[in-house]
This record gives sequence, C-alpha cells and structure tokens, in this order.
Amino acid sequence: MSPKLVSVIIPVYNAESFVADTIKSVLASSYTDLEVVCIDDGSTDRSLKILHQCSETDSRIRVLHQDNTGVCRARNEAIAASHGEYILPVDADNLLLPNFISQAVSLLNAHPEVKVVAPTAEFFGERTGLWHLPPFNLRKEAHKNILDTCAMYRRTDFNRTGGYCEEIIAREDWEFWINMLKDGGEVVRLPEVGLRYRVQKHSKRVSDRKMKHHVIDVLNSRHPEFFERWLGGPLRYRRSWSHLINTIHRALCPRQIHTERAFDSMHNFIASLPVRFSLPKCGHIIYKGRNELREFDTQVGPVVVKSFRKPNLINRIAYGLFRPSKAERSCRYASMLRERGFGSPAPVGWYSERGLFGLLFGHSYYASQRSMLPYTYIDIIKGRIPQAEQPDYLRAIGHLAGRLHNEGIIHRDFSRGNLLLGRDGNGNIQVEMVDLNRLRFHPISMAEGLKNFERLPATPEMRQYLAEGYAIERDFDIDECLRRWPETEAMDSPEAKAERA
Repeated sequence: MSPKLVSVIIPVYNAESFVADTIKSVLASSYTDLEVVCIDDGSTDRSLKILHQCSETDSRIRVLHQDNTGVCRARNEAIAASHGEYILPVDADNLLLPNFISQAVSLLNAHPEVKVVAPTAEFFGERTGLWHLPPFNLRKEAHKNILDTCAMYRRTDFNRTGGYCEEIIAREDWEFWINMLKDGGEVVRLPEVGLRYRVQKHSKRVSDRKMKHHVIDVLNSRHPEFFERWLGGPLRYRRSWSHLINTIHRALCPRQIHTERAFDSMHNFIASLPVRFSLPKCGHIIYKGRNELREFDTQVGPVVVKSFRKPNLINRIAYGLFRPSKAERSCRYASMLRERGFGSPAPVGWYSERGLFGLLFGHSYYASQRSMLPYTYIDIIKGRIPQAEQPDYLRAIGHLAGRLHNEGIIHRDFSRGNLLLGRDGNGNIQVEMVDLNRLRFHPISMAEGLKNFERLPATPEMRQYLAEGYAIERDFDIDECLRRWPETEAMDSPEAKAERA
C-alpha cells in the first residue's frame, strides 16, 4: 500500500517561546510522508518570523497568515490549503512523540470503521503525569469532552462535517468531535504516549473555563438531537447533572412526542424543539408574533416548525386534561387532508408539554416539510403572480373551497397567508393549505361556505373568478353566489395596501 500524505496543522498565536520546538517534534516523526501547515493567527510577537525561519530549513513546512480571527478559522484555512488524506491538528505549545503518526496511519489504513485515532498524553510544565481520560463513548462525550484536539482523522470526515465551528470561541474541539462522531464511527486511543501536553498558568485550556455558558449554548444550538438522545434533553450548565435534571423535568412536565410513520427517524428532532426555540440563533425565523415559525435544515430536507403561544389559564387546563393541542390537531388534520387528496405540506410530527404533573398545558410545536410552492394569496394581491395567470389561480382556490365544503370540512382560517400556490412539474396549478388546527367538520351551507371567503381581499373581478370555481364545484348558481358574496376586506384597506407595498 502506498504511503498516504498526512497534513499536520499548527495554528499559532503568540507562541514564540514554544512553536519552534513543536515543529521540530513533528519533523522528528518516524513517518516522513507529511506536510506541516502552520498558520499565524495575527500574532503580535515574533511567532510569524520564527515560522518563516523554520520553513527555510525544511520544504515540508508551509506558512500561512491571517488576521486574528480565532483558532477555528485558522484550522479551517490551513486544512483548506493542505493536501493530505489524513489530518492531524497540533497545538503550537505541545510536543509530538516520534511514533504516533506512523501508528495512527497504520490503524486508519487497516480499519475504515475507525474515524479518529488519539494518542495517550502526558502533561508537562505546570503539571506532570499521564492525562487519564476514559475510553471514548458518546454518552460520556455528551457530558464533557474526552478527546484532545490532537487526534488524527480523515479529510473526508472533515469535509463532511464542514470543519471547525467558527461561532464557538472556546472548547471548539468538543463541538468538532460531536459533529464528526454523533452518527457513529470508532475512536481508538493508542496505549503508547504520543503527545506531551503543556500546561501553563494562563493556557487556553484554563481560560476557556470562563466561557462555559457560551460553549453550552452553542453546543445546544448546533446539536440538540445529540443531547436529546444521550442526556434526555439539553446539556445543562451543571453538565454532570444534565441527565438527572432532564429526568426530573420530564417527571414534572410530561411531554408527548409524535412522528408520522414516514418520519420515524425525526423523533429526536421533534423532542428537541423546545431547546431549539429557546435559542435565538437556532434555525431560520420566518415569522415571530403571537406564534413563531422557524425553518430548519434536517436529514429529511427543510422542515418548518410552528411554535404555538402558551394559552390562557382556562385553556391550559382544558388542553391539559380534555382537548388535543393545536399542534396535535394540525398534524392529524394535515394527514387526513392529504389522504383525501387535498394539498398540505407533509406533516412530520408534533410535540406538546404539560406542566404541574400534567395538569396544565404548556408548549406545543407542529413540524411539516417545507412546501415547494412559491406563492401565497398575498402574491396575487401584490401582483407578483402574472396578471394572465391570476384567474386560473383564483378559480383553483374556489374549487378547493368547494371540494372541502362538499366533504363537510371548513377551514376557519381560510386567509391570505394560509393558501400556498404554485404549479407542479406538468404545469398544473396546486393549492396547499396550512395552519390547519381550526378545521371544523359538519355540513356546510351556501351561506356559511361563502362567508369562508371573507378573509380574502378581492376586487369584483377577482370575486368573479373565485365564485366561478366555488359554484362549479358545489353545483351552485354563480350569480347567486356573487349576490350573496360576503363583505371582504377591501383591496384599498390599510392592511391590503401594506401587503402590496
């Protein structure tokens, strides 16, 4: 087997006292098919000059420079500029022992199931002795990081994860290992000491402890499903107590989690929704008002989640004891409509939580796949849909309402933002409904059915097209429908004007 190039990555910031020794320790490796990519992160001491001096002594050393933007950006930039199949980050004040790279490469070559090979480490400097770390497993990694930065992995895994998270400014290796390993893959720690880890009074490892809350917030934001799986909820600021705290919380505030059969793999995503919505940077906020809508990139594609506002006290008791939540109804009704041939984004699942031992209703969330339809009724009002196509869309909305009412279904929030519009691959007009928790089921008269259009602003011409579709579907007289058409919000109302602006 031909040797594989190893890229040793050394970020450097004000390490003039140590970096030359670190580079020498890497070059003394028994494995010679390597490159050493050093990147200076805006040092204010002689570090950059020392790096250039070192590069003049060995052609395997390359030197990069960036403004001071942090170790994650430095590692990402250096790895992007490197060429090795295997990556080994080394901090600029540590020392590598000669046999580690050879042993790690041999193990990765022979075992594709292994993702990471780590050395046994010993401390030197302000502390001495072996660094005793437990055997790696994901449950332990969820509580605290048990892998040092210095461990070898494949470039393909780096590319798959997207690299080091540049949002986090401490314990960045913890986030990186979770991201790489949360979906599986073995970690091997070699028994032989392969790294000497320098401990200083003011080392980054010590100063990072002050960033605990920031680190935990970022980890929860980026990996809520991972912590849900292994801790039963979010990582808490008292990390070692996380599983116990989450267990107690579940006893006090029981929850219901439902996923549709086609989305069983999304259980932990649904379970982690309260954590996601508690973090302002988690997901993309589509709308925030009485309720909140966010979009998330998931393993099944873009998913839109609606967080329902906590109801008043009377409804909290009613929902807690007697009634299904809005989220549950939304999911159930979407599934029912789709089974009957009506359009609605595919339901993924729902979450609800009750407080006070289940007596008071709390939060609820409904998740569905993002619709591929590009328009809503608002786009008709704003003129974003070509004028020539508007009559066909309006007739299609009328047909949809007529079909619903013929089947004894009425959407009590049949409004401009809840009607999604577009065409399928064959050019056929499609209409989908959202915000379904207010569906009602009973025979629908002409008067009640026409009143259902009162939240759709329309000109007389637009009403004509809506009435045509509705009357044909229900076998009503078009002129009678127009005579009895409800007073709708005028197109020149402040609300409609604002939407057209």
